[in-house]
Amino acid sequence: MQRRQFLKLGSLGTMAALSGLPLVSQARSEYKIKKIRYYAAPGYNKPLFNQARGIVEVETDSGLIGIGEGGTPDMVRQCAEMLIGEDPFRIEHLWQYLYRGMFYPPGKEKLHGLGAIEMALWDLKGKALDVPVYELLGGKTRNYVECYATGFRKSTANTMEGRALDCLEAGLRCYRIGPTGGNGDMPFDFYEHSKKTIALCEQLDKAVGGNGNWAVDLHTRFDTPEAIKICDALEELEPYFVEDIIRSENPEVYRTIRNQTKVPIAVGEQFGDRWDSNVLMENHLIDYSRVTLPNTGGISELKKIIAIGETHYVGIIPHFTGPLSTAALVHVLGSSSPTRCMIELAGGEPEKPAYFNEDFIDFRDGKVHLNDRPGLGVTFDPEKADFLFEVTKNTEFTHPFLKSPDGAIHNW
Repeated sequence: MQRRQFLKLGSLGTMAALSGLPLVSQARSEYKIKKIRYYAAPGYNKPLFNQARGIVEVETDSGLIGIGEGGTPDMVRQCAEMLIGEDPFRIEHLWQYLYRGMFYPPGKEKLHGLGAIEMALWDLKGKALDVPVYELLGGKTRNYVECYATGFRKSTANTMEGRALDCLEAGLRCYRIGPTGGNGDMPFDFYEHSKKTIALCEQLDKAVGGNGNWAVDLHTRFDTPEAIKICDALEELEPYFVEDIIRSENPEVYRTIRNQTKVPIAVGEQFGDRWDSNVLMENHLIDYSRVTLPNTGGISELKKIIAIGETHYVGIIPHFTGPLSTAALVHVLGSSSPTRCMIELAGGEPEKPAYFNEDFIDFRDGKVHLNDRPGLGVTFDPEKADFLFEVTKNTEFTHPFLKSPDGAIHNW
């Protein structure tokens, strides 16, 4: 049994294995984290999203490597300097340590870095046990995950309607547009652009025949009067969802929004861990969560958010961030509850950078399919990325936390 190559079983563990009893705490990984490296993604420069897309390598003393994506260099370094010498298989334990090992709770930027490292730990564990990450998360619940496009690069059409039809014909579930008006020095007139956005949606709905074949992102641009005006006009149409109807600083504002509209509401791309999303889900204020990787703090955290959503009948349609994160989303959504879900593909197809294997994501007929390669199924070529730093020692500063008698980590 290959698993035994990676686990040390004491005499009690061996007896338990032979008797069919659970191993509980007798099984321990042979590995220790030896190095954590960070690479910048070549050519990636999108300050608009103020989100780094670096590649993280977690290497064990045996030479086994797992990869993750996300986090700024300073945040990844801070997390990395707490993990050298730790057992990489104890993913939830290490997540709690990184999350609670400082006095102040982590902000969203640190969650991105934590999520990148946690993603790498799952990839490493899958490779060690020679199974895909989705098998470690409970096994397949889907054969593929539906996708929707923001823009459609393959289209040769010169109209929005033509691009949307090409997108649907290619097998994607939904075509998403944004509001009218863009960046620059021109004043953004709320009245003018609320009317233009309504007209654009009506135009698109007529072209693709309703049926949830399109969606619109209001991009948090409008104040409440214009946001509700747009939603009122769209109720008679059939959008799959209306996204980010109003600004995201105060989730409680969606109590007001929900009371004034019946359109399907999607919110969450600017959120982080499950505490950010809980009030929206628990109070039935949204229909779809837009949280994603690595922003939630990692794979385990996203699974928990999806589970909370399932209990309140909230679907999951993650925002795009980076190519490796998209591959990781397939493992999470492909092993999650049968709630409605989609993955966003900017431009209508996965980005395929040169530093990953060509087939790192299986995209066919407008859908992403689960692959059976170990870990996340992605091979990283560090020679094609920009090396920034390596951490081989823990910080000299202590990280205070409390342990309960059973060994669980608590806040200091």
